[in-house]
Amino acid sequence: MNILAIDLGTTLGWALGTRGGSVKGGSESFSPKRCGGYGQRWLAFRQFLTETARAAGGEIHAVYFEDVKHHSSLDASHAYGGFLAHLEAWCALNRIPLKAVGVGTIKKHWTGKGNADKEQMIATARAKGFRPVDDNHADALAILSYAREREGVQALEAEPCEF
Repeated sequence: MNILAIDLGTTLGWALGTRGGSVKGGSESFSPKRCGGYGQRWLAFRQFLTETARAAGGEIHAVYFEDVKHHSSLDASHAYGGFLAHLEAWCALNRIPLKAVGVGTIKKHWTGKGNADKEQMIATARAKGFRPVDDNHADALAILSYAREREGVQALEAEPCEF
């Protein structure tokens, strides 16, 4: 089962677990400046999703994402809502189940502590054998681990990894 895990935001963390057991992931910036303007970030995000699906052999069987209820700023809240709207539309268009997971649930699953900070999320990823590029990537790995458990797929292991 190919599962895409996403930590939504302007700097988006992602992890793709394939049915063969490999894990790919990282962090992508969808800053309006980097993408060439405000509307371009949404097009770049949709292209990222499509290219990620192609990398999985054209099949994503489920997308899990971090369901954030409180944001650090109004701008962060607006960006999150935009990314979520485009993710929902892309999943609907491609008939892919989209599953939200609460922040505390992910943190507790990954670290054993529902209020773990960024450093603890990164440290846990490293302890599990991963090399997260940042906290967003570590969050995505945690979401993927949770998703695999929920879907009854083999546990998330660091090998083989492609980053």
